[in-house]
Amino acid sequence: MLSIPRHDTRSTSHADLQLELLDGDFWQYIGFMEKTPEWFTNALATAVSILDVRCDVDPQADKVETWEACVTAMQVGSALFESAQADTTTIECRIAHKMCTIRAGALPRAHAGNWLTAFWLACICREKKRMTRLCQFPVARMREAEGDLDAYIYDWVEALQAYWLERPEFGDKLVAAVEGTDPEVLRHASRDSVLQIMYPPMNLLTQLARGDQEKFNAELAKALEWHKEYWTGNEDRALDPEGAIALGPLAVSCLAVEAGFTLTVESEYLPKSLLDGGWVNEFPT
Repeated sequence: MLSIPRHDTRSTSHADLQLELLDGDFWQYIGFMEKTPEWFTNALATAVSILDVRCDVDPQADKVETWEACVTAMQVGSALFESAQADTTTIECRIAHKMCTIRAGALPRAHAGNWLTAFWLACICREKKRMTRLCQFPVARMREAEGDLDAYIYDWVEALQAYWLERPEFGDKLVAAVEGTDPEVLRHASRDSVLQIMYPPMNLLTQLARGDQEKFNAELAKALEWHKEYWTGNEDRALDPEGAIALGPLAVSCLAVEAGFTLTVESEYLPKSLLDGGWVNEFPT
């Protein structure tokens, strides 16, 4: 077993305060969303931040609170895209053990970046129905959302949708996504973030689709090293709990585990109980 050690974020000493502040912000956003869906991006980002801090102090995700944070973030991500395509004025959804009434009309927030986050979280939580619902959301509608994104991200979303729904365009879309990460054609995202954070899950999905377990493990080790290199690129990044987990590689690794792959790489960037699905079905989601 190859072990990739996680870098030290040095944030564990004030994690309780971070969680208290983030939790307060999160529920404020949920309250706002009863009247307007414009707070969805804030709510999703905050829910993911709570998960990051939980994983920072619980690197194997052994505590139920970490699983609750993961599920909550997944629920918000899925709710965003349900709100975006609803033909009613409100939607009912479960968030953090509570039934919430959320305003519909979140299409301006339903961009491809939020879709990737929502899909990764659904993969980690083994929420197959939610994964399918997300994959049925048209990329054309994501293009209507707010924000300036590089072209490759739409090919990447379509590749993931085609992979999960077993559509024939999977290979072409994946090739287009990989080619679109060429630094020469990037217009918005930084070279480092694309090559070290966005590209590795594409490479992993390629090996998964080929059924190449040995190559998957080799590329997974590289992906985690690139993740570490990115998040230690400067002091501010190194102290950011967001770097505590490698969300994209973790999600694709969960797909690989579900497909029967045996992983020979371990790391706190891939919390064991999230990777193994040890908490799945612990409570209604």
